[in-house]
Amino acid sequence: MRSMVAVWGPPVLVGLVAFGCSSAARRTQTTSTTAGTTATTQAPDVHVTAASFRSLKTMTPVRGFFVANLLGNTAGTLAVANSKNGGVYPPGTLLQLVPQEAMVKHRPGWNPATKDWEFFFLDVSATGTKIVTRGVQQVVNRFGGNCASCHSAAQPKFDFVCEHNHGCAPLPIGDKIIRAIQLADPRPATGR
Repeated sequence: MRSMVAVWGPPVLVGLVAFGCSSAARRTQTTSTTAGTTATTQAPDVHVTAASFRSLKTMTPVRGFFVANLLGNTAGTLAVANSKNGGVYPPGTLLQLVPQEAMVKHRPGWNPATKDWEFFFLDVSATGTKIVTRGVQQVVNRFGGNCASCHSAAQPKFDFVCEHNHGCAPLPIGDKIIRAIQLADPRPATGR
């Protein structure tokens, strides 16, 4: 996970932690055979834009982080997020610990090195979200912390997702500070 420093409202200095990512639409071919005929179809990948990221207040909280699914499979995302045994998140999963960082799950095979996750460094304000940086290996926070390298320490059963007991290095800030950062999300709690 990444760490960053941000100032909100009155000069309050708080630490931030990185979490997420996404990419432009990509497609993969799948083949199925029915009664001796073969049909090739295109499986769509999630298409992520700045508008994909909304206030944490509109997402579903799970143990201190927030989830959504940009392809509509929120039930599948929640099933993995709530499992004590881990699992593979479905494509379209959006995870955020803090408003300024996110990760998005792409179609299988999109990027095996990151288990198909794309990471995002975001600029958030009352008017919305801007993507500052996105990608896989190259996304770093303001202090040079690389998202992929932190998340790669997660136990394989947790699908590149860091939590207190998933094998990742502890964050340099505590849960109380993280919660304060989450509550300070300046984006409106309406719509997507």
